[in-house]
Amino acid sequence: MPSSELSEKNYRRICFINWALAVPVLLIFSWPYYLLARLLEMHNLIALIGSVTFALPFMLTILHGHVTMALGAVHRHHYYEWLQGYPFTYGVLFHPIIISTRLRLTLYIVSMFFLAIGYFL
Repeated sequence: MPSSELSEKNYRRICFINWALAVPVLLIFSWPYYLLARLLEMHNLIALIGSVTFALPFMLTILHGHVTMALGAVHRHHYYEWLQGYPFTYGVLFHPIIISTRLRLTLYIVSMFFLAIGYFL
């Protein structure tokens, strides 16, 4: 009997893969911003906050893409509904706004704001 891609077992697998990818992808996208901030001699705290804020939209896009590739664009909402049912385990730190393009663009603009603020301070 073939297993369904819409099974809880598959959702858990996708969730674990996303959690395993989150930190490495965040680091991959945050280091260029951090290096630029250090070249501009920004305060270290502002550089760290800005680099994480810069990397988050890219990380969220890749993880959302992973869910889309695993389930398909038509079925990915089932996965996000499943996450909402587990707010203190699998769905920790998940909110429906996380998959919003508006949030990702806002985070990117905020990171550029941190870069401008840090440069002038």
